[in-house]
Amino acid sequence: MQIILLEKVVNLGQLGDVVKVKDGYARNFLIPQRMARRATKVAIEEFEAKRAELEKIQADKLAAAQALGDKLNGLAIEIPNKAGVDGRLFGSVTNFDIAEALVKQGFKIEKAMVRLPDGPLKALGEFKVEVAPHADVVSEVSVTVVQEA
Repeated sequence: MQIILLEKVVNLGQLGDVVKVKDGYARNFLIPQRMARRATKVAIEEFEAKRAELEKIQADKLAAAQALGDKLNGLAIEIPNKAGVDGRLFGSVTNFDIAEALVKQGFKIEKAMVRLPDGPLKALGEFKVEVAPHADVVSEVSVTVVQEA
């Protein structure tokens, strides 16, 4: 399916790009999330008419994400969890848990913004985690998993 992107999508393209993606990806994710539209002649003409407005909105989103990223960079959070004698956790610390801890500190973070390259954290200790409030903004946060009292 040919679609026109209404915002930057990681590993797909920039605002205004016309790309071909699988039908299910377009119908089930990109179009409902308002990230894209079908690339019909009418849709492309409407996009070109609104291009400046959409670019301004994207620039505002990027500026807000950069401000958030600057606040997050180098931040340290502590997450208590139950663990055994050997330091392995009963369960794990996921991106949801990290996002929840950041929200409690006053940041507007969703779990999809937290990147765990090695999967969920399954031991006590300090870990570096990436938080990406925007496709172009990635901040590093230090997460310390401690024994629950």
